[in-house]
Amino acid sequence: MDINELKEEAQQALEDISDPKYLESLRIKYLGRKGEVTQILRSLSKKSLAERKKVGKAANQIKQELNHLFDIKLKELKAATDQQINLDITQPGARVQLGHLHPLTQVENQIRKIFQDLNFSVIEGPEVESSYNNFDALNIPADHPARDMWDTFWLKDFDNLLLRTHTSPMQVRYMRENKPPFQIIVPGRVFRYEATDASHEINFYQFEGLMVGDDVSLANFKYVVGEFFKKFFNKEVKIRFRPSYFPFTEPSVEVDIQIPGKKDWLEVMGAGLVHPNVLKAVGYNPKHYQGFAFGGGVDRLAMLKYGIDDVRLFYNGDVRFIQQF
Repeated sequence: MDINELKEEAQQALEDISDPKYLESLRIKYLGRKGEVTQILRSLSKKSLAERKKVGKAANQIKQELNHLFDIKLKELKAATDQQINLDITQPGARVQLGHLHPLTQVENQIRKIFQDLNFSVIEGPEVESSYNNFDALNIPADHPARDMWDTFWLKDFDNLLLRTHTSPMQVRYMRENKPPFQIIVPGRVFRYEATDASHEINFYQFEGLMVGDDVSLANFKYVVGEFFKKFFNKEVKIRFRPSYFPFTEPSVEVDIQIPGKKDWLEVMGAGLVHPNVLKAVGYNPKHYQGFAFGGGVDRLAMLKYGIDDVRLFYNGDVRFIQQF
């Protein structure tokens, strides 16, 4: 066998071996008194002077290299054996660091669960909407000044398509396909073309609520919203309504809460009775049906729940922030 082929064979054999007790027999095979390399060295006497110099130098070099490789392999196998011997099988394994849900997802899941316990169905809708569903059917025609309240992302090359500015379009979509009585919430992402700061983002999360029936009133809404905040903050929360204006509700109110231990009243929702024009737009007779609608910010509630003072922290991808929840 050629001296270089012998070297490759020995190296391959070393790589394949995993048991220290077989290592010595492998060393003897190649480097022992009757080993392959030793036999090559003993055969030099039968060769010419030039061959003896060439082959002898190569054989001695390979012998040194193989000795070194055997020593390294012995240390590796010994270390692996010692580790197995010292292994305490009763010791708990190292804790694997797993990912977890984003705080906004956790808060949205909690909101879903609370309203499901109150017998609300959870509905989802598209983020790309028609201007009719987003505005016109909600009593906000093209010339209505209230359109200035929503800084809108319009889709280029698509007439009358936009990124929804609120979750309210799902009121229209759902009512067109379903008859009262019903009660739903619609969580989802919305988009506003506005400056970003500690309390504003170009995309954020809302949840819309809608309850329609024969005799639904603001008294029903007061009970529902009171139960929601009590369960969300896990404590009694004071609630007050303030008169307000929204094109799609009449009358309209702002919902403020006061958390125990806090002096300030905080605005957290807009709400009101569904405007008769919205009911007409979906084919309902306002004389037969009425209901309430409300909307709140998931981001806003998460900030209140966890004492966060900058909404941008939810979106900047800083793992150190996310891992706190």
